[in-house]
Amino acid sequence: MARDYDSQLLESVAVRRRRIRDALLFGAQRARRTADERLGKVFAGIAIAAVLCAGCVGWSFLQHTLTQQKAEEKKQQQRLQEPHEPSPGPSSAP
Repeated sequence: MARDYDSQLLESVAVRRRRIRDALLFGAQRARRTADERLGKVFAGIAIAAVLCAGCVGWSFLQHTLTQQKAEEKKQQQRLQEPHEPSPGPSSAP
């Protein structure tokens, strides 16, 4: 019998604490606040997605630019390494 009373007392104290905590966190308009919180989470998700997309586009642009620079450097090195052939002058016809 005493254990039942103790468990009921502990449970009622836990319920009271939870209600006080919820009232402190969410206020009187709990349903309205949760909708506002969800809307905030949606906007935060959209912002994070936009940042990730911008990062991917930036990374792709950087890789493309570096690839083009490397290709140009290879072309310049090949031009410098090729022996310069004398250009044929005006040929004299006999």
